[in-house]
Amino acid sequence: MTTFHAFLGCSLDGFIAGPDDEIDWLTAFDDVLGETGYDDFFGSVGAVVMGRRSYEVISASGPGFYGTTPVHVLSRTLPPGPQAAMGNSAVTVHRDVPALQATLTEAGAERAYVDGGRTVQGFLFAGLLSDIVITRVPVLVGEGIPLFGPVPAPVRAELVESRVLDAGAVQSVYRFPTDR
Repeated sequence: MTTFHAFLGCSLDGFIAGPDDEIDWLTAFDDVLGETGYDDFFGSVGAVVMGRRSYEVISASGPGFYGTTPVHVLSRTLPPGPQAAMGNSAVTVHRDVPALQATLTEAGAERAYVDGGRTVQGFLFAGLLSDIVITRVPVLVGEGIPLFGPVPAPVRAELVESRVLDAGAVQSVYRFPTDR
């Protein structure tokens, strides 16, 4: 069965994007953070999972971002099934998580990268997110898309590791109990 993992950057005040989906304040740190472990993390996954909003933003701004790794989109508004490729990545839309899980299991994807705020939250609250790597960069955004929103109940996490990166960023790895 596929396990689900997240790797996200956020502002000091907890936003993953600004109010208009802008992430220039985050990508400004790309050259100064040093080794974040993202390349190793991405090399360990066999698929990317995201919601419609993330899919639309990434398709428009960086369609080749995921190389050839298959992209799976959760959406109730897009037609289900195969879509036009995003760069060199095959794209498939799923109506719900069970359909997604069946496809990933059938494809032999052992690990999947969950990307996008609402999608990460959904997997976390459903008890499906195994772990998350959060790199908090030293900038205040003030408003935008939060990494975490309201929670239906407290979600306990186990801190696995925390380290200081260059430019004053702090990266923490948390593990969650999963309900399978």
